[in-house]
Amino acid sequence: MIGAIGNIEQKLTIGGAGFATGSADRLASAAEAATGPSFTDLLAAAANRTVDTLNNAEAASVKALQGDADTREVVDAVMSAEQSLQAAVAIRDKIISAYLDVSRMAI
Repeated sequence: MIGAIGNIEQKLTIGGAGFATGSADRLASAAEAATGPSFTDLLAAAANRTVDTLNNAEAASVKALQGDADTREVVDAVMSAEQSLQAAVAIRDKIISAYLDVSRMAI
């Protein structure tokens, strides 16, 4: 995502003259090149990272019960999992709130 932002100057100067002299075809191709992953892809990736974080915390907890892990490792893993879960719940709540707002709109 940062790479796409870093190349914005190149995308703005299509054909070396910028948007002022660019044709509609050049602008359309620049827009297609600037598109990134979809919202669904980003949301799925965030959910997968959260699940991985929760699985790592669970694995660290099991290792601690077996006596193979340091207490600090377990605390760090559990705190990270808690933050990830809180973020996921907050995102879910915002999505539900946005859906309800849209469903209440008058047509």
